[in-house]
Formats: sequence, C-alpha cells, structure tokens
Amino acid sequence: MIFTKKSSRAKMADSEKKYALITGASKGIGKAIAIALAKRAFNLLIVARSENELSLLRTEIINKYGVRVEMLAIDLGETDAPTEVADWISTKGYQLNALINNAGYGIWGNFADQKLSEQMNMCRLNMDVVTEFCHLLLPNLLKAEQAYILNVSSTAAYQAVPTLAIYSATKAYILSLTRALRFELKDTSISVSCLCPGPVDTGFAERAGLDPFSKMAQKFNMQPDEVAEIAIKGLLKKKSEIIPGLTNLISVIGVRFLPKALIEKMAAGIYKT
Repeated sequence: MIFTKKSSRAKMADSEKKYALITGASKGIGKAIAIALAKRAFNLLIVARSENELSLLRTEIINKYGVRVEMLAIDLGETDAPTEVADWISTKGYQLNALINNAGYGIWGNFADQKLSEQMNMCRLNMDVVTEFCHLLLPNLLKAEQAYILNVSSTAAYQAVPTLAIYSATKAYILSLTRALRFELKDTSISVSCLCPGPVDTGFAERAGLDPFSKMAQKFNMQPDEVAEIAIKGLLKKKSEIIPGLTNLISVIGVRFLPKALIEKMAAGIYKT
C-alpha cells in the first residue's frame, strides 16, 4: 500500500510538470485551443505579444479549469524569439507533451503592390518560427511518454491563391513540413498533425486587409471554439490532416481533381482586389 501511494503521488507530480505550449494564444484559434486543452487537464504555456490579453486568459483558465498556466509575452517575429522561448522552457524545467504552432497572419493584395518587408515578416512568422520551434523543442518533446505537435496551416495550402500568394505559399510549406516530420517521427513518441481550417471568425480578414471578403466570409465562418474542439480531438486521435467543416473538406477534395488553372481562376475571383 505504501508503494502504491508513493507511485500515485509521483505520477501526480510528474503530470504537474507537463505542459502544452501554444503560440499566438491571446486570441482567435490559439486562445480557443488553449481553453480546449485546459478542459482536458493539460497544463499550459501560453505565448503571444499582448501581455494584458495573456494575463486575462491565464486568470480565466486557472479559475475555470484549475490547471497550471504560465505565460510569456514576446513578439515571435523578432529574430531570436523562438530561442528565447526555448531557453525559458529549459530554465524553468517545463516538460512539454504538446507543441501548438498557431501564430501567423496573412496579407491580402497583389504581390507587386505589397511592401516586401511586410511580406518577408509574414514569411518569418508563418514559416521560420514554426520550423525553429519544431527543431528547438523536439528534444524536450521526445522525453514525454506521449507527445503531440500541431502545426496550424489553412485550406489555402492546397492551391495557389492570387492576391494571397505569399500567405498560401507559407501555408503550403507548413502542410508539407508537417507531413514530412510526421513520417520521420512515426517510430517515436511524437504524433505530428496539421490543422487546415477555412474561414474562421478570428478577425483574420480584417487584419489581412480583406474588407470586401470579410463580409462574405461571415456567411461561411466557423467559430474558433468549434475549430479548436475539432483540432484537439483530431490531434489526440493522431490524425495527419485535420480539416474542420464539411464545406472545407469538400473544397480540399475538389482541388485534387480539378485543373490547377481553373482552381486559381476561381480563387482569384473570390479574393480579387
């Protein structure tokens, strides 16, 4: 009996050290995923630029779900930001059992009309940061009995999208990277999944400058909490690609069979400037 009690306490202490890291956690899909994980008793490391929004979320989750929540306010677009986050995790001794690469954004408009610096900053956050986190945190994740990586892409990853040229290209990179990592890590304790949502009510369209499209998108938008639930259920089931919503799934399947030129023409019509 004494051995059993000690074993139980040891397991409890071990679970208290394990955390899921969520980037871009202060709003939208990232915030909803943080809450979905907290409901499932995951301890959380939440990272985003806004210290105030992170603090409010931290308090909300602790009060509602009683899990441990630590936060770090940092601009992930800065050159050394992923290394700083990795050092923070290492110094504090946090054991990861999930990495949620959610931070990212889009810019709408013809490629030639957009500032190169802004487009390169988007590439930095959408691709480089995800790549760095996967590489930097892999040794930590491998220590867990079971660990997960969820990279957030988009249905835009499945085709070229005129006026969202760089954004769709970055999301195609994430999808390809995720599938490759999934294969490389298939014999380890890490399951790697890619989330590819369509329009979600997160303010993405407004930030991207897609004001005309944002009104139309309201008819098709999914809610962040709905997407997050589907994402986490798929992640825990170790699915390779998670596409929330029947309409989005049908559109992705359709892209595989229709001529690329037709798909690009249709996309250009939807997202035209």
